[in-house]
Amino acid sequence: MELIGRISKGTKMDQIYIPKNRSGLASGEYVLIMPLTSKQGKTSKQFKPYLYNVKNLEPIKLRIIEDIFNLINKNLEPENIIITGSFLEPGFKFNDIDILILTEKKVSTEMLKGKISSIMGIKPHIILIDTKSLIFGLSSDPIYNLMLSKCLSLKRFIFNAQRKINYKLLDLNLLKSKTLIDGFEILKGDEKYYLTLNMVSILLFMRGRKLSKEIINKEIEKLFNIKIEDIKENQTKPDFLRKYKKIYNKTFKIIMKSIKNEK
Repeated sequence: MELIGRISKGTKMDQIYIPKNRSGLASGEYVLIMPLTSKQGKTSKQFKPYLYNVKNLEPIKLRIIEDIFNLINKNLEPENIIITGSFLEPGFKFNDIDILILTEKKVSTEMLKGKISSIMGIKPHIILIDTKSLIFGLSSDPIYNLMLSKCLSLKRFIFNAQRKINYKLLDLNLLKSKTLIDGFEILKGDEKYYLTLNMVSILLFMRGRKLSKEIINKEIEKLFNIKIEDIKENQTKPDFLRKYKKIYNKTFKIIMKSIKNEK
């Protein structure tokens, strides 16, 4: 038996009304709810994302990702969509989601952000980028390496990007991490962690190391003799800032020396 109903907005939970006089679908039975048609009159697609270094993902997150794929596809039809960031970490403590959209088209990211936020209640970070620019980013920017070390995508991808260090770009990226030195007392634990992660990823990138959050976290714990959770909870040791300045200056000197040698 099949019935067609409409979702109504409730105070705490949305609901679907169906006639009381019906054969089958007894009260208490479990049923599958799925959209009949989209606004464009087409049925929503079911996507099976490709996972890269993601072992397990909660079913609710997979459902959110499927909705995001559908929404972006209807508005843009991109070459690929890549989801990355803390959203892929275990658990449900997340407030945002990082989305890379591979496309040559120009579209308002604010429009997409607004639609995703209003429908799913999640604040998205959206980057529109073409394939050529993404490959350049992977070859020269540790942040792109870190983002794609753990991700999932709408379509399968293989990027053969040879590492080519752009020291001027690394200099700009490292400058962000100087914020920890200047504002150590007022920064939150999560901010200190991100700035430390940024600095250490640059150092490892210049050393030719493979990048992933797990690899960088282990290096941070080794360099600072501290647990990652202690940094995030703002429970750093008294010598943390001294060690940070030493590593920052060392990284900065390597970059400056390399820039001079390039001239």
